Amino acid sequence: MTEAGKRNFKKINHSKKPVGSKIQNDHKDSANGHSKKEMGREQTAKKTTCPVRKSGDDFKWQQKANAVVKPEGCDEAAGCPLTKKCGGCQFTKVPYTEQLKHKQMHMRKLLGRFGKVEPIIGMEQPLYYRHKVHAVLGRGRKGEIISGTYEARSHKIVPVEHCLIEDEKAQAVIATVRRLIKEFKLYIYDEDLGTGLMRHVLVRRGYATGEILVVLVTGTVVFPGKNNFVKALVKEHPEITTIVQNINDRRTSVVLGEREQVLYGPGFIRDELCGFTFRISASSFYQVNPAQTEKLYNTAIEMAGLTGKETVIDAYCGTGTIGIAASRKAGRVIGVEVNKAAVRDARLNLKDNAVKNMTVKQDDAGRFMLEMAARGEKADVVLMDPPRTGSDKNFLSAVTKMGPDRIVYISCGPDTLARDLGILTKSGYRVMRMQPVDLFPQTEHIENVVLLSNKKSHR
Repeated sequence: MTEAGKRNFKKINHSKKPVGSKIQNDHKDSANGHSKKEMGREQTAKKTTCPVRKSGDDFKWQQKANAVVKPEGCDEAAGCPLTKKCGGCQFTKVPYTEQLKHKQMHMRKLLGRFGKVEPIIGMEQPLYYRHKVHAVLGRGRKGEIISGTYEARSHKIVPVEHCLIEDEKAQAVIATVRRLIKEFKLYIYDEDLGTGLMRHVLVRRGYATGEILVVLVTGTVVFPGKNNFVKALVKEHPEITTIVQNINDRRTSVVLGEREQVLYGPGFIRDELCGFTFRISASSFYQVNPAQTEKLYNTAIEMAGLTGKETVIDAYCGTGTIGIAASRKAGRVIGVEVNKAAVRDARLNLKDNAVKNMTVKQDDAGRFMLEMAARGEKADVVLMDPPRTGSDKNFLSAVTKMGPDRIVYISCGPDTLARDLGILTKSGYRVMRMQPVDLFPQTEHIENVVLLSNKKSHR
């Protein structure tokens, strides 16, 4: 690692992420109303920006032939000037090759006692990869309308004009929404008073399909001039597939409310992942970096060693993405998920993809496996993708009691992964492979896929 890179990394504290930081809360968080991953219900998200010329309504996006052009003065090589305020990224001033070296070294130190850590799978284009973009709306010091993110450990809004890791088209849509709010003279929601209309904007774009979902989060059901607002937004961005109004009248930091109404289009978009199509709504879980997610899932399925005969349990299955991807090579797949909305989405995805050898159960995965074991049933492979906090002892006990031949553990929390591997290796399992995958370039976060084998199966 270069001396400059070392100096930058010395500033990073890996022990704790700032409260409310983007990647921490936006990836997998049971507090969001989803048992394992965010459902969009809690997202005090942090953004990272390129150098900002001016915040608010007067900023002019340069557009030509519907293409997004970066603001003047936006030098990607210079890193992000708002890193300390935003808290979403830590490594924007560090060359990507050095980031990968650092993450590889960190994984070896943390996980090396369990075996060899394979070379990290990096990203070919490590910028603008987040296909889900959230902006909180507010007013600046001069009363101008701003959009951005909450400063770390506060509810002070950091104005964001351009972010190095978020989809550029999504950012352009947010800039237009901000301008239209001023033109339509709509009131910005006041968090302290609990009054006003416009609270947040959420944009999701399909990586493979290019379809765009825009979610306008409002403080009341009444939305003056909403039809004309929608027409103006679609005229500016005809690539928009659907627009949804989400109503959140609670005085809370949670982004999405329980009610919504479709203002334009079908109310959802579709994207393709691992050869399958998935429906994405405002609250659906879907990995924010689909390009790397394919590498992550393909690695996990390869490790599972499926031959077409195995029974596979997809624990913490969410909307069924990895289970559906594995169904092509498995005998049968059982997805287990406690969240009712996620189960509904998973079953819709099964139907849309005509998957016949997978079922989804609404249940606690640990309890479900204990009941299977009590009936004398067994799974050959367990795929587990828990939240950042890792698995609990009851779940790990249930897995080992069932005794599958192989466990494939997908982790977004290296520290809790190390803890759980310590438990599993003392309970009859051996670590066979460990593969880091960089899903979050420019940040300290990293995913790992680990294959564990039952020692009894190799006697």
